[in-house]
Amino acid sequence: MSNAPVLWHIKVSHFSEKVRWALDYKRVAHRRRTPLPGAHPLFALWLTRGARATLPILELDGEPIGDSSRIIEALERRHPEPALYPDDAGRLARALELEAFFDEHVGPQLRRFVWHEAIKDREAFAEFAVRQVPGSLPTTPRLAGSFASTFVRLRYGAANESGAETARRQVLEGLDRLEAELGSGEYLVGDRFTVADLTGAALLYPLVLPPEAPTPQLEPEPFRRFQDSVRERRAFQWVAEMFRRHRGSADPS
Repeated sequence: MSNAPVLWHIKVSHFSEKVRWALDYKRVAHRRRTPLPGAHPLFALWLTRGARATLPILELDGEPIGDSSRIIEALERRHPEPALYPDDAGRLARALELEAFFDEHVGPQLRRFVWHEAIKDREAFAEFAVRQVPGSLPTTPRLAGSFASTFVRLRYGAANESGAETARRQVLEGLDRLEAELGSGEYLVGDRFTVADLTGAALLYPLVLPPEAPTPQLEPEPFRRFQDSVRERRAFQWVAEMFRRHRGSADPS
C-alpha cells in the first residue's frame, strides 16, 4: 500500500462520500487521510499548489486531483472496470449532465441547509465539533464549537435565513428532478448503476442517512422534521436502495 492512492477527505462530507464510494465500487486499494476540519482549505491549497481550496483530493500516481467529478474521471481511465460511465455516447452525456446537476444544484444546497439548522443548537453543535478534532489536539467543546460555527457561517453562508430557505427549496427541486429522471426505471441512465446514480445518492445521503453511509452524529430537530416530510417520497427511498444495492458497509476512516 506504500504507493497506493491517498484520499484526503472529510469524514462527514457528502462530496467525500461520493469519491469514497467510487473508490470502493472499483475496489481501488487506497489510504485515507483527514486533515484538521476547518483548516482543510489551507491544506488543500498547499497540496494543489493553490489550485483548489476544497476536499476531497486524491493523490493518484503522484498527482493531486481535486473536484469529485475529475477524480471519478481519472479513476475511469485508470480503473475502467467496473465502469461508472456508460458505453453509449448519448447516455454518457446524460450521465455527466446529471452528475453536474447534483454537484452544483443539490449538494451545496443540502450542505448549507444542514449547517444552518445545526448551528442553532450551540451545545449540540459544540459537542459535534469537538468530536471532529484529532485526539492529539487539546480543545474544549466551547472552543471547537465557536471555531466551527464561525467557519460554516463564513464558508457556506449558514447564518443566512433567506439563503437557507432557498437552499431547502432547491433540495426539494432536486428531489423532483431525480424522480422525473427516473420515470418508471430503477436507474437514472439506462438499466445499470452509473456515475449519475452514485452522485445523486451520495450527495443526498445526509438527508436519508442510510445505514451503509457514515453517521454525521448531528441531526438538528428542524432538519429531522424536514427529513420526515420527504421520507415517503420515491427519491428518498431510491437513495436508500442505491446504498443498499451498491455501497456495502461504509468505512469513513
